[in-house]
Amino acid sequence: MIYLDNNGTTPVHPEVLKAMLPYFTEKFGNPSSIHVCGRRTLAAVKEARTSVAKLLGCQPTEILFTSGGTEGDNMALAGMVHAGDHIITSVIEHGAVLEMCRYLEHTGCEVTRVGVNGKGQVEPESVRQAIKTNTRLISIMAANNETGVLQPVEEIGKIATDADIWFHTDAVQAVGKTPIDVDRIGCDLLTITAHKFNGPQGIGALYVRRGTPLRPLLHGGHQQGGKRPGTENIAGIAGLGRACELAFEGLQDGSMKRIEEWRNKLEEAVLAQIPDCGVHARTAPRVANTSNIYFDHVGGDALVLALDEQDIAASRGAACNSGEAEPSSVLMAMGVGGERSRSSIRFSLGKMNVESDIDLLITVLPKAVETLRARTSFSSETQGVVVHK
Repeated sequence: MIYLDNNGTTPVHPEVLKAMLPYFTEKFGNPSSIHVCGRRTLAAVKEARTSVAKLLGCQPTEILFTSGGTEGDNMALAGMVHAGDHIITSVIEHGAVLEMCRYLEHTGCEVTRVGVNGKGQVEPESVRQAIKTNTRLISIMAANNETGVLQPVEEIGKIATDADIWFHTDAVQAVGKTPIDVDRIGCDLLTITAHKFNGPQGIGALYVRRGTPLRPLLHGGHQQGGKRPGTENIAGIAGLGRACELAFEGLQDGSMKRIEEWRNKLEEAVLAQIPDCGVHARTAPRVANTSNIYFDHVGGDALVLALDEQDIAASRGAACNSGEAEPSSVLMAMGVGGERSRSSIRFSLGKMNVESDIDLLITVLPKAVETLRARTSFSSETQGVVVHK
């Protein structure tokens, strides 16, 4: 299988698995216990917290471990606002933010959802203009999961700081692909999840700047200062820590630059070989690994399945929305029509890919598109309508 759906999830790196395995067997202690078994696992938690903090440019004490991106986003929003508060977010956020905002509206909060330009970027000025006297929180993602477009979070962070408003960014799709520095961004809260950068599923972290008045969503024990109680997922935390170390190294050793070159090679070949196609947001700043391409007169789901038959994994977009026939809300927000949106698929590369994966895709893809277009044309002709020849 050639796996090109790394924005959905990534394979666990062998070094990450190696770091995790001891905590399923001999190093099984509860880190809240004072005996040697507990002290040993507590040391692992502290070590991992330091690794996460190094990747994000913050202090270890500012890291809370979570079950992943959804919990981190939910905690950042619900833990910061009260009834009557105003939240600013964007229409292209992940469902973990958008659905939480809908819930908060039912509890008495007010939400403004700003749009994006044709390149898929939030305009900082639209955020500034949306500020009200009761605005308490701004939540804008760092990189979009469907298009890979990087958002101007540094400018938005400055706007939030100048207006004395708390700022959260969902960096799930940015971490490990582009350098992250919470001070440079100017955020008070930042969400990550391990499985997007070769760590295990079910573990993530929320950066909470010191002094940020975050309320816990869970209540019970004293773990993590009571901010996120519950016995820690030690194996997952160890895996997250090692994945952060590998991500930090990957930003230094040219790995992401190599992936970007492969992505560009794919896009250039597709545009040269396949008519009636294009790359969404190609001229926008993007994370290195993501390419969202439309193939007119081809159903995106049909193309994903056709590639799957060739042992190539891609997707139409967010894994949370897979299988839905509706057009992508992200692409629609960019001004892309419904049919073209349904004809778009996302290729997202990862560190476990090799260049020959891209070479094979470039060989297979034109034939798959041609075959599907021929079927569409034949089906339409039998119904008295000619669609594309």
